[in-house]
Amino acid sequence: MTGLTLPEVDETALAKINEAGGGDTQITVVSSANEALQYAADTDVLFGFCPRQLLRAAPKLRWVHAISSGVDMFLYPEFVEGDVILTSEKGLVGEHLADTGFGLLLALTRKIKAALAYGPDSWNHRPEMRFDEIELTGRVMGIIGFGGTGRAMARRAKAFGMQCQAVDRDPVEPTAEVSKVWGTDRLDELLETSDVVAVCCPLTTETRGLLNEDAFARMKAGAFLVNVTRGEVIVEDALVGALASGHLRGAALDVAPREPLPEESPLWSLDNVAMTPHTAGASQFRAERNIERFCRNLVHLRAEEPLEGVIDKHLGY
Repeated sequence: MTGLTLPEVDETALAKINEAGGGDTQITVVSSANEALQYAADTDVLFGFCPRQLLRAAPKLRWVHAISSGVDMFLYPEFVEGDVILTSEKGLVGEHLADTGFGLLLALTRKIKAALAYGPDSWNHRPEMRFDEIELTGRVMGIIGFGGTGRAMARRAKAFGMQCQAVDRDPVEPTAEVSKVWGTDRLDELLETSDVVAVCCPLTTETRGLLNEDAFARMKAGAFLVNVTRGEVIVEDALVGALASGHLRGAALDVAPREPLPEESPLWSLDNVAMTPHTAGASQFRAERNIERFCRNLVHLRAEEPLEGVIDKHLGY
């Protein structure tokens, strides 16, 4: 099933999928879940999305591999409680998400957003812009969710001379950038001691609305927020209040609490917000990486071996 992150499946990819499936695989390429309905009755494996209607029409379905890293759209009761295995490209998208996260952060800290907005008039604002710029060296980045995206953010932060700390719901291995990953019971401590807070966690029942008015109040005065994973982790009104009051120095957002974010949202007009329209997920490597994982998983499935990128449907990641 093609889509925004998998715009086409060319002949080379089809040949790889056929080989991984044993050489006699029947492959059908569709452009939407609605188009897939006519093939659903005979489908064993789906590479794409699976809304309720499609799941109900596919009694033979064994496994779905998502063409997305976030899987909140799959977490309706029939799918969660059913036997269909769900895998995704989790862990494969962190590099380009982190690129955008740092790009947006630098747009604020180095006044790049302001210079672009001023255009030719920027020379008349040169002193005020210089007085407001900050260097990231020696600052602390706190990362919420230390999976692929969190680790990619940490690598970039370290390269900019920052110190890194992280929290995660699960026990995860430390890295050269984060010597000990804290449990989420230390989230308040991370918020209180970080100059930049990076949201790198999935959207689950536990993380929805996690960053609310109380959380923003706990953040250091003058801190920055970065979010490139899921906007619903943030309570919009609480973020607007923290930014408008000056308690937060800025927010670098690729995702928003509502998408598409309505024109009337104050986040569009705040000077201390740098925002892109959920485009961080784009990379020239993304589709190929996910097809390669799908093919490896086809081989594993036939051999009754564990699959890569398996989602715990009850936890949501």
